[in-house]
Amino acid sequence: VQLQASGGGLVQAGGSLRLSCAASGRTFSSSAVGWFRQAPGKGREFVAAINWSGASTSYADSVKGRFTISRDNAKNTVWLQMNSLKPEDTAVYYCAAATASYWSPNKYDYNYWGQGTQVTVSS
Repeated sequence: VQLQASGGGLVQAGGSLRLSCAASGRTFSSSAVGWFRQAPGKGREFVAAINWSGASTSYADSVKGRFTISRDNAKNTVWLQMNSLKPEDTAVYYCAAATASYWSPNKYDYNYWGQGTQVTVSS
């Protein structure tokens, strides 16, 4: 599976962005997908994840109620809709796919990673 993340940019606090993760590979539709982020000087942290069918999702407490993860397997794409953005959401955002079908908040459970897209939220 190869992943390509896009959609990042510069936005003011309170604004919205929609990140996309486009995938290639036959197994993507059976894979759980997660979004992680890494701010300067910090480790890579879990943001959201979705199971293979889209029926089950999980969010970090810091983004719950503001971010929404979704997928369309026919388009081999996963999205992360980010609303009410805060300066502390500033980070490089990565999408990742697991060989497992069910999501995990643990970055070590993901085998395939995209290149990352920068999100900057100004105050």
